[in-house]
Amino acid sequence: MFSEVKFPVPWGHVAAKAWGPPQGRPVLCLHGWLDNANTFDRLIPLLPKDCCYVAMDFSGHGLSSHRPAGLPYHFLDYVSEVCRVAAALQWRRFTLMGHSMGGSVAGMFCLLYPEMVDKLILLENLGFLLAPEETEEWLKSKRMVIDRLLSLEAKQRPPKARSPEAALQRLLEANRHLTAEGGAILLQRGATVTPAGLVYNRDMRVRTQSQESLTVEQCVKLLQKIQDRVLIILAQDGLLIPRKLGSRNAVVKLLQEAFESILKEHIQLVEVPGSHFVHLNEPEVVSGIISNFLTAQDTRARL
Repeated sequence: MFSEVKFPVPWGHVAAKAWGPPQGRPVLCLHGWLDNANTFDRLIPLLPKDCCYVAMDFSGHGLSSHRPAGLPYHFLDYVSEVCRVAAALQWRRFTLMGHSMGGSVAGMFCLLYPEMVDKLILLENLGFLLAPEETEEWLKSKRMVIDRLLSLEAKQRPPKARSPEAALQRLLEANRHLTAEGGAILLQRGATVTPAGLVYNRDMRVRTQSQESLTVEQCVKLLQKIQDRVLIILAQDGLLIPRKLGSRNAVVKLLQEAFESILKEHIQLVEVPGSHFVHLNEPEVVSGIISNFLTAQDTRARL
């Protein structure tokens, strides 16, 4: 069983779901880009029952308020939302678990507020958003944020209503890693029923998000700040298995190598069968690994 929670913020509220005893060991769960808190619906019931899990919807996602009109979404905004939720919960130190983009948010929070994090769990993520290798590509990505925002504002199209079947089909077409069951779970929180049909809740401006990307050299330097225990789970048919990445993703390989060399006493990197959404599609594949990591008391958890 879970309960719905709302945390007031200056532009509205941040919505969240909570499982477990309120006084249990705190675990804050962060979803991926364009997803929502429901991404953890099938995983959390399989994890240790003595923990208090809170899965939040980032602004512009799920049931959380959209950001004020005229403003883009910045990556650091999501990090600040973690600060706001932790303060509202009065959590001074807690575990962070993030999937995909949520893992990047968790990684950045860990670097900025290391005293507040005891363990870090990254699902299909290495904790950082990597900058394009070429300067021109980096400039192009920054300009694109502005151009897309202004284009969206100029069009001002009302949200499109779809039948439940069409809404699910559109979601699955956009993400080949989702199963129909997983997509339906995300859609329960990611869309609102209207007389005309289902309307996606997400703010279209989220697609114009401005990222705080780092070079590999910066990542390596920042890695040395992490003193907490880190668990990284990569799916064999996901997005980040180094041996399956092309040369254009060489930076990901370098980042993983840096993790393994610099944080070898703190990090555990595990490959599991499954896709990018393995935690939602087949939660039993990762639940035991995560449970052991959460409950382990020694310096390095045994998987």
